[in-house]
Amino acid sequence: MPVWAWILFYVLVLLMLVIDLKSFGRKGQHEVGIREALTMTAVWIAVSLVFCAGIYWFYPVDSHEKAMEFLAGYLIEKSLSMDNLFVFLMLFSFFGVERKYQHEVLFWGIFGALVLRSVFIFAGAAMVERFEWILAVFGVFLIYTGIKMFSHDEDEQVDPSNNIFVRVFKRFFPVTDQMHGGAFFVRGERNEKSGKWLATPLFITLIVIETTDVAFAVDSIPAIFSVSRDPFILLTSNIFAILGLRALYFALAAIAKYFTYLKYGLGIILSFVGVKMLLEVFWSIKVPTPISLALIFGILVLSMGLSVVISRREGVKEEKQK
Repeated sequence: MPVWAWILFYVLVLLMLVIDLKSFGRKGQHEVGIREALTMTAVWIAVSLVFCAGIYWFYPVDSHEKAMEFLAGYLIEKSLSMDNLFVFLMLFSFFGVERKYQHEVLFWGIFGALVLRSVFIFAGAAMVERFEWILAVFGVFLIYTGIKMFSHDEDEQVDPSNNIFVRVFKRFFPVTDQMHGGAFFVRGERNEKSGKWLATPLFITLIVIETTDVAFAVDSIPAIFSVSRDPFILLTSNIFAILGLRALYFALAAIAKYFTYLKYGLGIILSFVGVKMLLEVFWSIKVPTPISLALIFGILVLSMGLSVVISRREGVKEEKQK
């Protein structure tokens, strides 16, 4: 893709981020309702599909195949991100961040994720182009990660305050234990380091979310290399999936309890793309993109559907026992 296409894409991304912030912030700091979140989620999905249509009609080489690769990459990143959103839910609960202040933390968290993902994808594309065998490493790692998700204990308690970046930050910058609305920094009061700028728990939450996203990228970036080698497709599909995360978070937060079995579906998806990579590297067997797309979508829908059905049945049983 020509340089102007990359520049135009990033300009559009920045414009969409501003529109997204203004859309959620038009009433000031308020609690984002599930209807508003679902509406914004639908808008982001529609925008992504329009961009995909643009690839189909205007991409200079193999436009049909590139559009399918975009959809597959978008779906992989979106599905993995859904599991990550539940981690964000836990972080907000741990730090006691009120719902009406969460949207701004997520905005800056997503902005930072866009920068980090861009760096990771460009670096990964350069590595794959020079050392193609690294795809085999990606494949083995994804299979390992997928299997590990089956044994992951959801009740395992993690203390985000032990985050190494948080500890380093606190060593060099004063932090207050009190929330100050939606402010990331405040000036110290008389009884609290008067006159000095203090970071609030809201900013500490942002640090944890940003650094946690780095761990998430370790899974998702190798996974999307299973569907494409084109840096433009890899980057755009990943970024469009991330752009709608803020709205998706508020849509899922209210119904998180119904997706307890989602991790198993994600484990299968990661294992599948890992096997797909190994087949291509060692045996030159390439799974067609439409088949990959159908399998990923089917596994995601099935795991979510089973989660809802089983959760409802368990709820009915509990009510009868009462």
